[in-house]
Amino acid sequence: MSNKDKGKDGFEDEAEGGQRLTHLGDLQLAIMRVLWEIGEATVTDVHQALLSERGLAPTTIATMLKKMEEKGVVAHRAEGRKFIYRPTVSEDQVTRGMVSDLTERLFRGDPVALVSHLIARHEIRPDELSELERMIAAAKKEGKR
Repeated sequence: MSNKDKGKDGFEDEAEGGQRLTHLGDLQLAIMRVLWEIGEATVTDVHQALLSERGLAPTTIATMLKKMEEKGVVAHRAEGRKFIYRPTVSEDQVTRGMVSDLTERLFRGDPVALVSHLIARHEIRPDELSELERMIAAAKKEGKR
């Protein structure tokens, strides 16, 4: 799958067929994981969830959430003076977009090269290989590529 009109900010691309792909940076992905886990959150909620891992100021989280909203990956509603943020893209959309981008950029769009790399360069237990074989067999049976 080749991407077209890749955004310089790395947030959204459009794949062939009009499918929206969403790409997030490290902090953006951490924020989205908080939102996916709890559904909705204030800046304070996100800050508290990431404090031990990131140690960032609440203003940094607030700024990033505003930027993410401008890009369409989160939305907010006001409750009094607080903004409550929620994700507008699913974890699956982000995963598909980021894996597609990784495959395109590092492996020239070749998913076999990606899987070969994972098998050759990482220790994979026999039970994991068996699970991969089962998934491949199921995909063949369903007629997937």
